[in-house]
Amino acid sequence: MEEITTDEAPESIGPFSQAIRDGNRIYVSGQGPIDPESGNIVGDDIGEETARTLENVGAILDAAGSSLDDIVKATVFVQDMDDYDAINEVYGEYMGEPYPARSAVQVKDLPIDIGVEIEVIATA
Repeated sequence: MEEITTDEAPESIGPFSQAIRDGNRIYVSGQGPIDPESGNIVGDDIGEETARTLENVGAILDAAGSSLDDIVKATVFVQDMDDYDAINEVYGEYMGEPYPARSAVQVKDLPIDIGVEIEVIATA
């Protein structure tokens, strides 16, 4: 196993890595709409939150020598399923075909006050 880390994405807020490479797979921990420089939550709406979240995921994958195009599985955690369509719209702008397998799960709360968190598994 190899830890993947970059200053281009927010630091982990607990005892976990931004990502781990295991063989030819990269496991990216859940990311949210946090500006890596300021540590502040970014976005006035769920679309902006989703875009920043995917940019953070992309930065971590880039540090691992991978990209959003290499994602094979994504899990989207959302606080309000009424935001599902808006999240999907932005998600579709960042992901190419064939689209990764994906789950979307409504959660009661996330570790910080955000509307969306995304974790992914990608090929190296």
